[in-house]
Amino acid sequence: MKYPYENMPEYTLRSLINRSASLYASNPLVSFVGKEPLSYEEFHKKMLEISSLLQGLGIKKGDKVLLLSENMPHWSIAYFATVYFGAIIVPILPDFHPSDVHHISRHAEVKAAIVSTKHQQTLEEFEHKNLEFVINLETFELLKDLSNEKYLQKQQKINQKNNDKKHIQVPLYEDDLACIIYTSGTTGHSKGVMLTHKNLTTNAMSSFSVLSIKPEDLFLSILPLSHVFESTVGMLIPILHGSSIQYVEKTPTPSVLLKAFAIAKPTAMSSVPLIIEKIYKNKVLSKMNGSMVTRTLYKVPFFRKKLNKIAGKKLHETFGGRLRFFGLGGAGVPQYVEQFLYEGKFPYTVGYGLTETAPLLCGTPENMKTKMKSTGPAMFGVEIEIRDKHEITGEGEIFARGPSIMVGYYKDEEKTKEVLDDDGWFHTGDLGYKDDEGYLYISGRSKNMILGPSGENIYPEQIESIINENELVLDSLMLQIEGKLIAKIHLDYEKIDEIYHGERKSSDEILEKINTLLEEMRQDVNSRVSSFSKMLKFEEQREPFIKTPTKKIKRYLYQN
Repeated sequence: MKYPYENMPEYTLRSLINRSASLYASNPLVSFVGKEPLSYEEFHKKMLEISSLLQGLGIKKGDKVLLLSENMPHWSIAYFATVYFGAIIVPILPDFHPSDVHHISRHAEVKAAIVSTKHQQTLEEFEHKNLEFVINLETFELLKDLSNEKYLQKQQKINQKNNDKKHIQVPLYEDDLACIIYTSGTTGHSKGVMLTHKNLTTNAMSSFSVLSIKPEDLFLSILPLSHVFESTVGMLIPILHGSSIQYVEKTPTPSVLLKAFAIAKPTAMSSVPLIIEKIYKNKVLSKMNGSMVTRTLYKVPFFRKKLNKIAGKKLHETFGGRLRFFGLGGAGVPQYVEQFLYEGKFPYTVGYGLTETAPLLCGTPENMKTKMKSTGPAMFGVEIEIRDKHEITGEGEIFARGPSIMVGYYKDEEKTKEVLDDDGWFHTGDLGYKDDEGYLYISGRSKNMILGPSGENIYPEQIESIINENELVLDSLMLQIEGKLIAKIHLDYEKIDEIYHGERKSSDEILEKINTLLEEMRQDVNSRVSSFSKMLKFEEQREPFIKTPTKKIKRYLYQN
């Protein structure tokens, strides 16, 4: 198996960044939107400087370094500086609760931390015997108040004895551990996914089988870099190809993103489906429902396709007019949203993968036809099998094998054995099927599947996609309670206020209206699903659902 990348002596992150710095030295690499970028050469020089700093502070191959920060150009410098000499990076999602950060730090036995000013307080409240020092990410200065003074003094003496020789070229191998990523899955407890240099570099290199990426491409990075989806697709892949990456300085709200699109004019970016779903509901669907004429026409397939094509072109212009790759992953794409993207000729690609697979397993190549509801065929070097197939539907559990499959969960052999067999096959826990051309279709999570009254398979995600089509629904969750199917609905209260407050109704009357609205929704959805999937009740969910970083609802919190 050969990847088409020359001057890559081994599949390590050190080899990857050295190659790119040599090939694309003067190209822009990272910056905030509208700001002066660091070139590949400048980035590489700064990365080596920080790598030497870490070694000078006593970090050795195999030591763990915590990285806690929002997206910024220095994030990738800290990442590469750590893994460059064999230390292991432990990136933590910035919206993790401080107690989760503390737990992960202890569990991973981190020796050092690199943290942004915004998240510094999280470590100020933390006491851990293994943590020797903390570095500020914006300045790369040592935070002495958060560091072990005795350790630093001892290290200073060692450096002086060694004539302050800090940067040592340590042997690095493909199977060396590069990072531990702690998931915050829908099943509850975080697990430390161990990914090697080979896992990450081969996953980035397999991108050639999906898309031709050029040095002229500009990636806009809006998802958290501490999630493997963005760190691979939004960092490693563009760096591998000499492209540039820009970040937004503020929280990526719709208004912030609109400005960023206009300035950056990206050619490529990644997103979770929820972001494009919100844009579609607020910008497209609300406009279609704004008048009786368009509302009526939109229900007729012929006119809907025409209107979607016009809206898709306008949306492309909103993104800066240059976008040619819009990668969707991390969660399923609602069917009605994908229908708009497909009919609107928007340049989207749906990918499939998991943290445990570094992450990409499937994606539709640009020279092949996109198929609605499919994640595309397997990536280069990846094998996909469907096991324990249903006799009629052909659905079964998805198994994957390839060079990007994790080596296991940190300090958890039991859970590792549950998902990795002796032949290297990974049990994804997802259910799906393949068509005759090898395109994969995801039905849902095996743990979420509900058995119908006569043993039928009910996939909540598919029903929720239908519920969420309603413009007054922000989120929904289908559950089985005491053998009965119900759905919890989180409504768009701003839109409901617009509708009912103009009628000067009391709160009791509005509550009654909401209950009537929920019942009408239930009847509408039940008319569109199979008999065994019909729901007994729609309940109002007042507070937003608690979600994972990839915006999937944490189902286990609502099962009871």
